Amino acid sequence: MSSIIEGYTYDIFISYRQKDNEYDGWVTEFVDNLKRELHATFKEDISIYFDINPQDGLLETYIVEKSLAKKLKCIIFIPIVSQTYCDLKSFAWQQEFCVFNKLVKEDHFGRDIRLSSGNVTSRILPIKINDLDPEDKTILENELGGVLRSIEFIYKSAGVNRPLRANEDHPQDNLNKTYYRDQINKVANAVKEIINAIKKHNQQDGAVSKEVANPKAEGPKKKNLKTKIIVSTIILFALILLGYFLIPKSSKPKEQLEKSIAVLPFRNDSPNDSTTYFLNGVMEEILNNLQKISDFSRVLSRTSTEQYRGSTKTSLPEIAKKLNVNYIVEGSGQKYGNKFVLRIQLIVGNNEKHIWGKSYDREIRETSDIISMQSEIAQSIAAELKTIITPEEKKRIEITPTTNLTAYDFYQRGQEEFGKYVSLGDKNALERAEERYRKALEYDSRFAQAYVGLSWVYLKKNYVKEYFSRNFMDSVLILSNIALSYDDHLAEAYLARANYYIVNYKTEQAIKEFDRALEYNPNYWEAYHQEALDIYYYDTKYADYVKATQYMLKAISLNRGKELPGLLRDLGGLIYWDAGFPEKGNNYYQEAFKLDGDSMAYYENLDVGPDLNKQIELSKKLYAMDTTKYYWLFEIAWDYMSHGKYEESLEYCKKFVEKDAIGQNSFTLSRAHRIGYIYLKNGYKKEAEHWFEKEKKYCEASIIKGRNYSVTARAASYDLAAVYAVLGENEKAYENLKVFARAPVCPFQMLFLIKRDLLFESIRNKPEFQQIITDLEAKYQAEHERVRKWLEVQGML
Repeated sequence: MSSIIEGYTYDIFISYRQKDNEYDGWVTEFVDNLKRELHATFKEDISIYFDINPQDGLLETYIVEKSLAKKLKCIIFIPIVSQTYCDLKSFAWQQEFCVFNKLVKEDHFGRDIRLSSGNVTSRILPIKINDLDPEDKTILENELGGVLRSIEFIYKSAGVNRPLRANEDHPQDNLNKTYYRDQINKVANAVKEIINAIKKHNQQDGAVSKEVANPKAEGPKKKNLKTKIIVSTIILFALILLGYFLIPKSSKPKEQLEKSIAVLPFRNDSPNDSTTYFLNGVMEEILNNLQKISDFSRVLSRTSTEQYRGSTKTSLPEIAKKLNVNYIVEGSGQKYGNKFVLRIQLIVGNNEKHIWGKSYDREIRETSDIISMQSEIAQSIAAELKTIITPEEKKRIEITPTTNLTAYDFYQRGQEEFGKYVSLGDKNALERAEERYRKALEYDSRFAQAYVGLSWVYLKKNYVKEYFSRNFMDSVLILSNIALSYDDHLAEAYLARANYYIVNYKTEQAIKEFDRALEYNPNYWEAYHQEALDIYYYDTKYADYVKATQYMLKAISLNRGKELPGLLRDLGGLIYWDAGFPEKGNNYYQEAFKLDGDSMAYYENLDVGPDLNKQIELSKKLYAMDTTKYYWLFEIAWDYMSHGKYEESLEYCKKFVEKDAIGQNSFTLSRAHRIGYIYLKNGYKKEAEHWFEKEKKYCEASIIKGRNYSVTARAASYDLAAVYAVLGENEKAYENLKVFARAPVCPFQMLFLIKRDLLFESIRNKPEFQQIITDLEAKYQAEHERVRKWLEVQGML
């Protein structure tokens, strides 16, 4: 059977890994059901190429057969994307997916076509049957040249990630809330839209003729044709040159520009500043709606643009250049009583060309008056930029979080206060935020976003207080779960839940929560940042500096605000330094310093070498710059101890202990053994035993309860080993060092420390200790080399 479009062999080509069909014939079942659905959808018969026994596992040097190349001459390519599909050496990937992606770009119609709705879609229609590992998703998106958009056939429940079956025993238990029959219908409808668009293209522009598909011998006008071709080529070349030199680059069609966008703070035209929170809330919700649309390449965070609030000195082209975006959204308005006026415009950043704008003059009778307007604005901007909005995204954008105006108003006020706490550290603002979130829930007990707000307040207020409690941060989980019971597409709730699992060392669950947060908000910089550090950098079991770098770079691309210097320091000072690339790390330090001029942060990370005087001078300078950070007194004490200056070390150690009278903060507890060592070296054995015992209890409790201190570079095991080494209990020291050394990655800073740590002086030359050092060096070198290769591929070295 041939295609219904002339010049093509098949309408649909099904590409898959044989592995995904061996267990239960899932792919065969899918194809059979799709055929039946297409039969009920089309008047004509739709042809499908499906090889029941495809070649698999072949090397990438295998040459695709001519017969397969002919079969790939199809309208739509459907890859069955699984946990095994993105294998760069597999036949399905190399000789089907990549080959079709190349061929279709050279096709008469092209790979991406415009539907009758005006949206643009691809002739590659992925069917996803598993949640993918991040690296596999990256491979797919790199080949596609954009965000992966697929129709999902995934059954999810606790610990389950498998293909959705046609007849599930309990389909309502599927966390994805999808039904097989509906998904099959979506595939058929997508196929129909694509084929109808191509038919329409043929009617308007002429079909691919048989002569084009199968060229015949030239006719008698061969010479005339050759002359025309030469003349046409010369004219075309001249027009290209003319266009290049005369047409300004700013007139590049907007659909060809990267769809990167920033929403500037809305200007309050009201005489009363008390309504600013309302406009801020409207602005933030429009921004949130835009961030939910995955077809945008980047939608910058609110903090990225807050620096331009009320600014009249910086031009829009300057702002666009600094933020690295192509489009700017501006807004202004005023609120008086229950009425408000809002003016919105979409502008091309580099030339200030206004491409869309609208005024809204409305009376607020219910929250839907505000929500519908915010949704309409986001969708209008997306439509103007020819951005695809999936039905799921449209549904999420149009959700009404609460029907109660008073509840919505209190929530917006709470958000404003929480923002003050985050940016200024104002604890009173945190209290006010909690009060307003609770007020919102008094008026609407089903207001999901208000529950999320409370969960974040609880986390900030009670983390240290509950650190060793039995129900550590349970309220964060409870509040997040309540929020998700009312709105299971709330990215902020998934991020809050991820934080609960992180602090309780349940990393697998945390990763799933991060993935859900990014699924519902693909521009969520906080999620990228936290996953980079808390999972792929700090968590020794999952440490992966390539992933950490990728996620951190994504966070940096989405946040150009006041957090940017900190993000740069995290990438440079943590990931690059520990991966063994100090020069790159220092470059990021310098860039951060240029942005914020934070001399404290700059000097904190300044390497002055082994010179004692310079080290002491630097530590004293840092303490003088901010005496509230009295931990620098301990750093001075340890600098002296490292160079055998015992009396001077004890002097500053005592000053530190006096400042921290309670001795219960995490800095003191994690260094209690070093305080004890200073006392021991000065002959104060009793005081030393007190501090050693304090460290042991802190380490053991952290390990038993699975707190961060036991997870982060397995610090609790390391410090416990140090205590036992000083006390002469060598076997216990080796036992804990082996636990520390189980981590798959050894960061440079830990390797540097353990080689020189004074507390291991008694066992430094022992074979057991030297073997641990050898193992750690091998792990460090392996990760360093892996990161180096990745950086080279990315052109970053």
